[in-house]
Amino acid sequence: MKQLSSGNNKELSDYCHYIRGNSFRQLKLFKEAQKELNLISKDFPFYYLADKYLGEIYLELKEFDKAISHFEKLEKRTPAQTPDYKISVIYQNLGLCYLHLQKFDKAEEYLFKSKELKEKENDNASLTYLYMNIANLYYTQYKDDKAITYFEKSYSLSKQIKDFDKKRDAALNMAVVEENRGNFKKSLVYRKEFEQWKDSLTNQNKIWALADYEKKFAVAQKQKQIKVLEVENQLKNTQRNSLFFSAIGLLIILTGGVYLYAQKAKNSKIILTQKNKLDQLNNTKDQLFSIVSHDLRSSVNALKTSNSKLSTTLETKNYDELNQLIIQNSAIANGAYSLLDNLLHWAMLQTKQLYFHKESVHLNSIVQQIEYNYKPLLLDKSITFENSVPKNIFILADIDSLKIIFRNLLDNAIKFSNENGKISFYTRENNSEYCELVIEDNGIGMSQETIKELLADNDLLAKKNDSEIIGTGLGMQLCKQMIKKNNGTFTIESEINIGTKIILTFPKITNNG
Repeated sequence: MKQLSSGNNKELSDYCHYIRGNSFRQLKLFKEAQKELNLISKDFPFYYLADKYLGEIYLELKEFDKAISHFEKLEKRTPAQTPDYKISVIYQNLGLCYLHLQKFDKAEEYLFKSKELKEKENDNASLTYLYMNIANLYYTQYKDDKAITYFEKSYSLSKQIKDFDKKRDAALNMAVVEENRGNFKKSLVYRKEFEQWKDSLTNQNKIWALADYEKKFAVAQKQKQIKVLEVENQLKNTQRNSLFFSAIGLLIILTGGVYLYAQKAKNSKIILTQKNKLDQLNNTKDQLFSIVSHDLRSSVNALKTSNSKLSTTLETKNYDELNQLIIQNSAIANGAYSLLDNLLHWAMLQTKQLYFHKESVHLNSIVQQIEYNYKPLLLDKSITFENSVPKNIFILADIDSLKIIFRNLLDNAIKFSNENGKISFYTRENNSEYCELVIEDNGIGMSQETIKELLADNDLLAKKNDSEIIGTGLGMQLCKQMIKKNNGTFTIESEINIGTKIILTFPKITNNG
């Protein structure tokens, strides 16, 4: 629990969840075991054992469809990938699940697969139990002749094992078989044998209990002896310690001097590190203010120039040019507003004032809202927008930060798309726990060097070489930080003059689908 509360090491956390889940399972605390095993990540080297334990838990809880889904995952693995269990056990468990679901053909298929392997393994105890299951399969379908054959095989094998439970069950099955045949005399013999094994099991439990008491008594005696030896050792240690006090005192003085010197050097190093970090932060702040001020000044200057043209156009009553200038002014204002909005959210994120509330979010609806907000810009460049996100997908995310992410990424896609281009939002199937969302455009694309810089953990992005301009980089940094806050991931695929794919993943909520 200490390790899990720290949460600093993903691998150790996986081991902790695995050990806790297995322990709860052995204590028959199935709900707690499920919770722990489901917290194990897919990268855990023993994740397949978590599937095995979850399948066995669902089998115990009689949730057979869920048990089948976990056992089928294990069935697809090769023996080299699963050295810690036998595939014959998985086949037997699958057969049991289908038997309970009354899917007799599937049950027979898997039980006989298990039989073929177990007969080669010579595991008589496991084979005894398997024969009982096959017999019950036929007995349920009123195929008594086949059932009786396997009841007899199970009983015969039980003679060679030491498991009292299986001996008792085999004898009881034969008693029922003979009763159904009308051989009450033979049935009585098997009933007596059943009672004999039942009593033996009880006696064995008593023997184990007595052995446990004897063990506890022996441990108590040893603990008393240990305490006596501890007292003797304490007396000896007291005598020895008196001889070393003076030497220890001198050593403490020397150590104290060395420690004080080392602490002073350490403090100086910390102060220097903090100074360098503060200088770096100040440089970042100055760079940010410089770039933002430059971009805002450019936007305001462009707006001022455009307004002058607007006044002139009003006098000449050139309505076509007037319409173009109004659209241009709107685009300039939107760009400046987006810059200031990103700056505000970035500042709140850096000062930890931004509140995140994760909830169930309908992904298709959010994409529709963002499309509506950017409809004028899309129409202005005659860009086709396609929302192919399925309507049954819900993700766990903070809705406000999700809108900021989509707005910035769509704004970039529009900015770097050509006239009559196309922008698509769609999902790709990855796994049942995460939703993979792709934002694709067929615009100018970007180089691998640019992708590398965009994905790097930099504070800000500067102007790029040639004509490729990213701006302040605030929007992209804001997206990356907010995606991380929502437990998501962010990757880019792009080729020059072909287009760009922005690939996001978020935790999926499956129970809504």
